[in-house]
Amino acid sequence: MRADVDQVAGSFPEEDAPRRILRSETVLVLALSLGASGVSALISFVGSVTKPGALRDQAAQLNSSAAPGRPWLDLAWQLFGITTALVPVALVAHFLLREGSGLRAIGFDRTRPGPDLGRGTLVAAGIGSAGLAFYLAVQASGFNLTVVPESLPGVWWKFPVLILSAVQNSVLEEVIVVGYLLRRLGQLGWTPMAALVASSVLRGSYHLYQGIGGFLGNMVMGVVFVLLYRRWGRVGPLVVAHSLLDIGAFVGYALLAGKVGWLPTA
Repeated sequence: MRADVDQVAGSFPEEDAPRRILRSETVLVLALSLGASGVSALISFVGSVTKPGALRDQAAQLNSSAAPGRPWLDLAWQLFGITTALVPVALVAHFLLREGSGLRAIGFDRTRPGPDLGRGTLVAAGIGSAGLAFYLAVQASGFNLTVVPESLPGVWWKFPVLILSAVQNSVLEEVIVVGYLLRRLGQLGWTPMAALVASSVLRGSYHLYQGIGGFLGNMVMGVVFVLLYRRWGRVGPLVVAHSLLDIGAFVGYALLAGKVGWLPTA
């Protein structure tokens, strides 16, 4: 009788659940988060390539104002968007908690802050310079839109919001696309190579709104991140690296746009 109650309550280990349940769970998580973003990015890309003019003459806007001329309302919308974007992460945490482990199962916890920070900083330093060079090259060659990382008004909360947005992007992507997805695909019987390809292509897909360069560059980054995750067994360093990369892009653009000749602006 107790076993029946536990099953109804959903407290059985996920590894004992039928594969179809895990498959449905994974599809739903992706449909509520980055899978849907991938479809949206594809539609946006089709719109860009069918629009008159070169891709580099079009802009991909990130972190733009939600209520121009109304800074307090704008701030409310920014914080709302950042918070609600993390709901799929909370859902993943719930599913992993049912296994009896929670997010620590994928190495997203505070047990190793020093190594996570150190490794993440090194990864960001290595990828950041190469990524910037790649973006400038593909944008100049016409394979990418001009990415505008921020166009927020010059108010007091601008930089805090940009930093929060960067951290939110990082947590969402690394927890779901690396830690959670690889775990579930492994439980579903996918080979390591197939799971690596799926994770990397998914990461590239939701950056397709930036153009071919955004897709390819992020797909390569996805491969690197999957390999590092398998080596370290933690998404913590990846969240740190991704956060630093996005903070550098968002804040750097805000400080340098229009002041240096090498940085493309819309």
